[in-house]
Amino acid sequence: MTSAAQLASGKGHRDENFPVASRLVAARHRPIILAFYTFARAADDIADHPAAAPADKLAGLEAMRATLTGESDAEPTALALRGALAVRGLDAAHPLDLLEAFRRDVTKRRYASWDELMDYCRYSAMPVGRFVLDVHGEERSRTWPLSDPLCAALQVINHLQDCAKDYRALDRVYLPEDMLTAAGARVENLAAPKATPALRQVIAALAERCEGLLGQSAPFARTIRDRRLGTEVAVIQRLAADLARRLRLRDPLSERVHHGKAQALWLAAAAAIARMVRV
Repeated sequence: MTSAAQLASGKGHRDENFPVASRLVAARHRPIILAFYTFARAADDIADHPAAAPADKLAGLEAMRATLTGESDAEPTALALRGALAVRGLDAAHPLDLLEAFRRDVTKRRYASWDELMDYCRYSAMPVGRFVLDVHGEERSRTWPLSDPLCAALQVINHLQDCAKDYRALDRVYLPEDMLTAAGARVENLAAPKATPALRQVIAALAERCEGLLGQSAPFARTIRDRRLGTEVAVIQRLAADLARRLRLRDPLSERVHHGKAQALWLAAAAAIARMVRV
């Protein structure tokens, strides 16, 4: 059976578009968050491997599930996370939800509507925020309803930035089919070096929906009791808002959307200062 290690991309937490267990997070929380990230990275690499057969991918994800639940010790990243969860007295609900999203990545290549895409985000993105909040002991009823739209927006922003790459490498399209049809766009347009006007219309509309989600999550950072985590969330919110704006105005097929290091640092510093001043 193909293992997670054999399908690893080599990508790490410092390669992500948004902070992962940054120095803003208290040192006592960083190891378990990094264990969660490493588990998710391994599962993502399995699902996204361009050459592995779907059956091998599903078998690899099942091995991770079995290790996480204690039925096996086969996958090191799942074993490490299982141990970290046990130490903190946390269950495996959130990483198990993530595995459902990765199984969908293997078996599902198109999304019919925004609602269907949001259901995917319920498993692919929202468990991440919920896990970090649980690690910090934050109140679920107050924080989850604000965390969920932020996490969904981050997921869709990543989809939009990578829409051409996902189509070319994996024949996977997260842009809702009903929105493409209504605009007169086709998935094949993603193979072009530049987006057609119809495809740009869809990308801009999805970026606007992300801005709507970010409007819902705007109070989130201020509701978090842990000041350091609240500051990191404020930074992520600010970076996401700027990326959504860029995607509304730029063509990710032919123009740079990602932040440069200096620009990201400037936005992050401004958001962090604003959060600390408001507390």
